[in-house]
Amino acid sequence: MSDAAQPTAAEVRAAAEAVKAALDRHLDAVERRSGEDDPDVYAAFNELAAAAETYDELLYDVYDEVTPFEIPGDESLPAYAGPEEPSALSVLIRRDYAVAEPQRLLAQAQRVADLDPDVDTGNGTAGGAAGIVGSSVHAALGVLFGEYEPDEIASRHKEFGLEEGDSTLWVAALDELTEPGEWLTAPFDQTDPQRVVCRFDVSSVFDEEFDDDVEDLADMEDAEDAEDVGDEEDDLEPLRPEH
Repeated sequence: MSDAAQPTAAEVRAAAEAVKAALDRHLDAVERRSGEDDPDVYAAFNELAAAAETYDELLYDVYDEVTPFEIPGDESLPAYAGPEEPSALSVLIRRDYAVAEPQRLLAQAQRVADLDPDVDTGNGTAGGAAGIVGSSVHAALGVLFGEYEPDEIASRHKEFGLEEGDSTLWVAALDELTEPGEWLTAPFDQTDPQRVVCRFDVSSVFDEEFDDDVEDLADMEDAEDAEDVGDEEDDLEPLRPEH
């Protein structure tokens, strides 16, 4: 904060009282919850998180101290507030890629350009692509994404020298289909999270969590097998030498 707007000790005290009140409201909402997705609990959680964050910031600014609490951010979508029976839909897709093998990318784009020298590079210019895609990753990307559908690139990304990152798909409800060209200047600015009907996320994080779960399960099974073997050995009677 600037010198002209330094918080006071009284503001820290007021923020602490706000946290206490938010804690009481949150506990009250939890005790009266009507189901797993109770909106009152959701609202009380957000109020508590905001109050705790404000208190933490003021405490640090005035006393150079921090709280031991860490309120996790809410990464889930808010409750759906769109029409029950949508008459139109907006599908938003984001897929991230790393250019893992630039030479492979350039070679694939060059192949397309050799077959169609007038192919559009995606930057508003057409023609002459055959002479530039072999050395320009920017132009090569324009050629490939202009030639192939996004789903095909997703299924063949390794052929194009790309490595998959995270991806997500959101299906949002609309009251009616927008006019042609209406949102093309800012295609992703008008999405209302409360109108998202469903979403599908893909990330290596989920694979790692699954692998960890599998490894934990395998360790448990190995431990159980070891115990079973030990039990079986205990049940065996020692052989007595024959005379």
